[in-house]
Amino acid sequence: MEFFIISMLNGLSYGLLLFMLSSGLTLIFSMMGVLNFAHASFYMLGAYIAYTISTITGFWPALVLAPLVVGALGALFEVVCLRRVHKFGHVAELLITFGLSYVVLELVQLIWGRLALEFKPPQSLQGSIFTLINHSGDGLSFQWGSVPAAMCSASDAAIRVVCSPFPATRGFMMIVALVMLVSVWLLLTRTRIGLVIQAALTHPQMVEALGHNVPRVFMLVFGAGTALAGLAGVIGGSIFLTEPSMAATVGSVIFVVVVVGGMGSLSGAFLASLLIGVIQTFSVAFDYSLGTLAQQLGLQLGTSVSNNTYVKLTLSQVAPILPYMFLVLILIFRPRGLLGNREA
Repeated sequence: MEFFIISMLNGLSYGLLLFMLSSGLTLIFSMMGVLNFAHASFYMLGAYIAYTISTITGFWPALVLAPLVVGALGALFEVVCLRRVHKFGHVAELLITFGLSYVVLELVQLIWGRLALEFKPPQSLQGSIFTLINHSGDGLSFQWGSVPAAMCSASDAAIRVVCSPFPATRGFMMIVALVMLVSVWLLLTRTRIGLVIQAALTHPQMVEALGHNVPRVFMLVFGAGTALAGLAGVIGGSIFLTEPSMAATVGSVIFVVVVVGGMGSLSGAFLASLLIGVIQTFSVAFDYSLGTLAQQLGLQLGTSVSNNTYVKLTLSQVAPILPYMFLVLILIFRPRGLLGNREA
């Protein structure tokens, strides 16, 4: 039972990290109609800039300052580059953001090098937020924080004790993602700023007639979307790894999330992120092959079938392609995504 709970929480935490990334991309697309191919590059910039700031001021100021710097860079890019090609349509926008991703990658390697950086979370987040203790005699129990090693060992050989800690870093990541979701939702649906932002896409001339600067609104939206990516980069870079290929690692997955959830749908991106995070986590956790599953069910396979390469493939081996298989199924049976209003 503790294995299922910890695996589920790991899947949800990974899914919420994907949502932190995809929320900015969804915001930019839903408000501006721009599919930003360089979004994962701003995620990488958030990690590297936060690492540099943390060496001077510590982690917590870097958590606030790095997304602001990334957001400012995103707004600058929108004003200098993206705004100039907006009149040429979506192809020009895709090409310029695609080119930006390579420029950012080369700049990161020139400034910070090609090797991974040691970007650690603060001491307060390096322990366990809670521990599940599965005692064969007393059952499952819960305790906040880490537990002494003596509690995870049994004096009697017939008693089995399993301790499953849940890292505080993952708990913090889940809290930040949920706060982000609520904040963005309230901003877009419960404030005047949100109404102006949504109206600027569908009725720009009317918004300008009311005295609002539509290009400035788009600049702020693009900057806010990249700032969200930068925030995800600070947390993801400190928990996982800060290195030049981190953008390529998540870049394709976040587009899968956006399409599966529904183009421009924030709630769809949230649902798709959780589904993909949980599916991938359990695929790695339950490392079964078709042959092993058949044996568990009591089925007898012939020698030729048992030695087949495809039968020997385990779930963990195919886990990286599961999101893309999910994407193909969505595009075939529900092109507008789970909660989207427009077709992908």
